[in-house]
Amino acid sequence: MYIVLVIGIMIVSLVVQQSLKSKFNKYSKVGLQIGLSGKEIAELMLKDNGIYDVNVVSVQGRLTDHYNPTDKTVNLSPEVYSGRSVMAAAVAAHECGHAVQHARAYGPLEMRSALVPLQQAGGRMMNFLFMALLIGSIGLSLIPQTWAILGIIAAYAIFTIFAFVTLPVEYDATKRALAWVEERNITTGEEHGMAKDALNAAARTYLVAALGSLAMLLYWVLAFLGND
Repeated sequence: MYIVLVIGIMIVSLVVQQSLKSKFNKYSKVGLQIGLSGKEIAELMLKDNGIYDVNVVSVQGRLTDHYNPTDKTVNLSPEVYSGRSVMAAAVAAHECGHAVQHARAYGPLEMRSALVPLQQAGGRMMNFLFMALLIGSIGLSLIPQTWAILGIIAAYAIFTIFAFVTLPVEYDATKRALAWVEERNITTGEEHGMAKDALNAAARTYLVAALGSLAMLLYWVLAFLGND
């Protein structure tokens, strides 16, 4: 039954990802009545929030938009950076929401930033342990299986904490973005509904990822208990 649950979460994750891509394509084709580009919207939102030390830059790829608190940059994909669509406005404002969080010392964002090195270390440890288990299975036991499973549990615990700390960060950034675009009349009533729909779809990907990480953590905990 537990395996069925894990597979179910994987399927839901794929469905949510496809839904996000579909909405991105749909709302990228809806022109923003105010006519501003994603870059212009981002710069305006930063200015309105008294933030002058954050740069808005273009990065390659699709759905690669993010805020980098290390170098204080709002990184927008080409479609968002130069786009003048509802999707471009929504994404640009959302990423600036993270910049506002950073400027206001928003607790969950600071906690997530502090967890980044741990998450990276957990990823490296995970790769090593899976390799050790694989080699061990053909007779070259590099590490006791019990230790390996405990290490994997520790890594997934880090991933799970990081994923759940990410949720309030993402939902709060969306809340800030939607409130600002409405207050600033960046979107019309209909456009605002589209922007909300798009950002909520993006938020669901983080929720499913958190649940998936929790499911894998429980799987390895049960594997350890069963092994004992």
